[in-house]
Amino acid sequence: MNPALRISKNWMAFLAIAALFLTARLFGAEHTDSHTVANAVDHAAHGHDHGSASESVSQFSLKQIAHSYLTAYMFTLSLCVGCLFLSLAHHLFDAGWSASIRRVTDTISSLLFPWMTLLVLPIIGFAWHGDLYGWFFTDPASDHSLDVKKVLFNRETFSVLLPGVIALLGLVAGTLRKWSVAQDKDGAAHWTSKSRKLAAGGIFLFAFGTTLVCFFLMKSLQHQFFSTMYGVYYFAGSVWVTLITLYILTMYLSQPGKPLEKVYFKRQQQDLAVLFFAFTVFYAYIHFSQYFLIWNAALPEETFWYVLREVGSWKWVGMTIIFGHFFVPFLLLLNQDIKRNMAVMVPVAVWTWLMHYLDMTYNVMPVLHPAGLKLTFWDPLLWVALVSVLGALFWRKYQTAAPYPLRDPRLKEAVTHHEVPTSAVRSASASTH
Repeated sequence: MNPALRISKNWMAFLAIAALFLTARLFGAEHTDSHTVANAVDHAAHGHDHGSASESVSQFSLKQIAHSYLTAYMFTLSLCVGCLFLSLAHHLFDAGWSASIRRVTDTISSLLFPWMTLLVLPIIGFAWHGDLYGWFFTDPASDHSLDVKKVLFNRETFSVLLPGVIALLGLVAGTLRKWSVAQDKDGAAHWTSKSRKLAAGGIFLFAFGTTLVCFFLMKSLQHQFFSTMYGVYYFAGSVWVTLITLYILTMYLSQPGKPLEKVYFKRQQQDLAVLFFAFTVFYAYIHFSQYFLIWNAALPEETFWYVLREVGSWKWVGMTIIFGHFFVPFLLLLNQDIKRNMAVMVPVAVWTWLMHYLDMTYNVMPVLHPAGLKLTFWDPLLWVALVSVLGALFWRKYQTAAPYPLRDPRLKEAVTHHEVPTSAVRSASASTH
């Protein structure tokens, strides 16, 4: 049997066993003492949301559909946000290695406008219908936590600013792509200069806009929650899942006969895997920092968020995120050669998508199901639907221009400086030093 195929089968078996264990733990909430669970839920949800913590929600209700859609939307938004950051970073650092894959990141990020802007409208509709945000119909005078945040957390600002910010981020992404396509035609250097200037201002807009969007969409589900790390936390997870997605996508596009065959090499593959490894650590650092600082301060306005997520099977979801989101990819990618082993990296990519979706679920669903994780058919249905829509839109737009920046001044560097030292060469180099 082919060794790579044998390794791949072993990894798929491992993931199947892990999934079975996770399922058993997640749906083992019935073994938790019901009196303890009820007390914890009442304590964590007291004063939060409009009674949703104590009432049973049917899987056919608009509330369930709204929360499932929000979870799927935050996942797909992560991919667009992550690609926008990588495009901005390319210009800010005048990077060479990423020139050959920049058309991919530009295209995915440009879907922020109009498509992701349009796809956020159902969330606004659910909010006005009363199916998502408890503060939407709460008088700020009766809620001090809402009163101090009412400048942002009011219906009018939410309905206008949320799609406006997503559209603005999309316009930045679309402009970068438009200028890159224009450079394909005339090769003028001023397109690169203009892109760098836009990226210099765009990175601040990106930081502000991404933070505001995740505050509006996820953090405001429990508007009493205070955290200065939440925006960075969403950013770290977004770039993390984007990097492994680009790793698989660009590897596919670089196969013989595919668009990136002549410009994508092991160097880019290695660099994407190294960045993925780095953001695995960065995400863990940010998430732990938020958790540590909140528990250390022991302020009710902050700790209730984690108290709710230590009830029933949510405790096991949190533990799964700790080990699955960090330790599994971290320990695997410590080996340099594994970063280019597709028999390992493909299962890692599948695992990463599952972990990031579970992370989004961990942020959204405890508000609706505080006693523990409750999966419905809406969750995979809407997740697959939005990802499929995003994939189809990407592929259609990607084919409207050259598959890579034909006259990017850094393209030659990406093509010529691509060799990755083998293990033997690295050992010999280390011994000489």
